[in-house]
Amino acid sequence: MFLPTTDQELKALGWERPDVILVTGDAYIDSPNMGVSVIGKHLMKHGFKTAIIAQPSSQSGDDIKRLGEPVLFWGVTAGAIDSMVANYTATKKFRRQDDYTPGGINTRPNRATICYTNLIRQHFKHTKPIILGGIEASLRRIAHYDYWDDAIRRAILFDAKADILAYGMAEKTVIDLARTFQKGADWRHIQGICYISDRPEGDCITLPSFEEASRHKESFRQMSDLFHKHADHPSRGFIQKHGNRYLIHNPPSPPLSSAALDEISDLDFERDVHPYYKTGEIRALETIKQSLTTHRGCFGQCNFCSIAIHQGRMVVSRSAKSIMNEVLRIKQKPGFNGIIYDVGGPTANMFGTSCSKGWACHNKHCLMPKPCPNLKFGHQTQIGLLRNIRNLAGIKKVFVTSGIRPDLVMADKEIGKRYIEQLVRHHVSGQIKLAPEHSEPDILSLMNKPSLTSLVQFKVLFDRACERWGRRYFMTYYLIAAHPGCTFKHMQHLRDFLSSGLKTMPEQIQIFTPLPGAISSTMYYCETDMTGNRLFCEKSLAGMQKQKNITKKSVNKN
Repeated sequence: MFLPTTDQELKALGWERPDVILVTGDAYIDSPNMGVSVIGKHLMKHGFKTAIIAQPSSQSGDDIKRLGEPVLFWGVTAGAIDSMVANYTATKKFRRQDDYTPGGINTRPNRATICYTNLIRQHFKHTKPIILGGIEASLRRIAHYDYWDDAIRRAILFDAKADILAYGMAEKTVIDLARTFQKGADWRHIQGICYISDRPEGDCITLPSFEEASRHKESFRQMSDLFHKHADHPSRGFIQKHGNRYLIHNPPSPPLSSAALDEISDLDFERDVHPYYKTGEIRALETIKQSLTTHRGCFGQCNFCSIAIHQGRMVVSRSAKSIMNEVLRIKQKPGFNGIIYDVGGPTANMFGTSCSKGWACHNKHCLMPKPCPNLKFGHQTQIGLLRNIRNLAGIKKVFVTSGIRPDLVMADKEIGKRYIEQLVRHHVSGQIKLAPEHSEPDILSLMNKPSLTSLVQFKVLFDRACERWGRRYFMTYYLIAAHPGCTFKHMQHLRDFLSSGLKTMPEQIQIFTPLPGAISSTMYYCETDMTGNRLFCEKSLAGMQKQKNITKKSVNKN
């Protein structure tokens, strides 16, 4: 069933009031790929009456007031994407298209987490606690550089005036909070949360204060370095002073076990948009309706990426049984056309990968400068899973459209070549996605990306397999222009490599966007690498566009 989103649905369920109301910046798509739906269904399973208000109008109180006030707490998320990333391009142009809104017309408010929290405070003067969650809150949980303000902003709790921030994926954290509120007990010990205090608390790592970080770039760099090195410390959190108050950042909630991830993935999802929001096509629905997420977390740790900050640096994979059961549920949905469009995750071929040391390294560098010998590759496991899915009655095609790490494939000497063969024979839908991001060693190092040796080797094997099986498939490359350290000359060299080395026309060249909380954003703001050495950083919008354009223009000539 859908979670209720209207007063009529509450009455039909016999609810006087929900225990929890979740507010989101996306339309309500009831899917395991949508965080607010996962949290809502997880709360319901544990006995908490949960409702959702999606994309409430900020111009009046009609939407936010329609379900009344919750018994326990409000949960607020900007949605599946940071609202500023959703609303603006890297060159700060407004995005008119929103894939998570009915009809695709972008009406999402800037800084949606703050907007929705203010909306609640405006219309419920003495309301229940407000808990922030989702990727916008998670990435902005400490003082952070904001590209759109070109300034250091406070931890989002201070600007949103909420009570608690639940960071990361937060399923366990939210249940712990709900149970604690229900008992009327103290919640400040709960793992995976941030809150504001009038005094320092706990055995925490002290970060440079907001004032220090905003006044001195060196202090900001030190803050960022400390945070990233210790963010997954199981027993120590952080403390950061803001004015005369303190942000208390508790240690993270432990990563879910595979069994716990199965339990969440096995919840009953409609895999559709709630009827109340069916006022136009929602493009994101078509992408996720017949797709499977097999794991969470990423040990790749690209410096420009936010996945590891939010999902964690440890990969947790679902069981084959849970995934197969999800395929059976998808098959039963009306309109199923026999195609599973993606079996993957943050990086598809990290599924089934484990660490012989139990991911215990303090400074995890699992793939850099080369794959760690403690990694136990999951390619064989994924091959078996894909085979079992495509052999199910009623399944016509099974595709892997999530990105592939070629360095991981090539490091698997036993199965890597066979993995490529299986992809080409059965699981490519015309093109395969790879993300080399650049060609130049110094820029790749700043990105925390490997050399292109493994990419070239992968391409040779992929092309041979295509020839052997009579396939005309292509490799799509994700590339970044204007990353910190990248000059116009670097982009010229990238152009030359694309023309002569890969003999391809890039379709996915994007200008670097400094995401809140990312290491590359620290380098961009400070104009140094993470050891303090000076870097060129292209900061003019015209210069960024020029870096992007030279690649496309020059490859077209070839």
